[in-house]
Amino acid sequence: MRLLLDTHTFLWLINDDPALSAKAYDLISDVENKLFLSIASPWEMAIKIRTGKFEPPAEPLDQFISRHLYLAEVNLLDIELKHIDITSNLPLHHRDPFDRMLIAQCIGNGLPIISADTAFDAYGITRLW
Repeated sequence: MRLLLDTHTFLWLINDDPALSAKAYDLISDVENKLFLSIASPWEMAIKIRTGKFEPPAEPLDQFISRHLYLAEVNLLDIELKHIDITSNLPLHHRDPFDRMLIAQCIGNGLPIISADTAFDAYGITRLW
């Protein structure tokens, strides 16, 4: 199964955070699953570092992300024009622009998302947690 990781899911995974649910951990650990992280997630991290909402890693962010993508065997998912089009038509249940992009990528690529964020449920996508 192909699965999109929410930003917090990726961070909890690489930090071995107990907030990651057992089901999420099992899905991520299943070698049959192909994992994706939206390119919007590192962008979100960069903005949150700048605004003080996220502690910067000890190394440059691009190196940090690249290293953890490799170690966790997670693929980057690019933003395509179809995703931008989908976001323009989404209802405003959720106003966070990064989450709206993840929702659009789920819709556009037929991906379930691994996320604790119940706000995704309003969009009819499959959220696994």
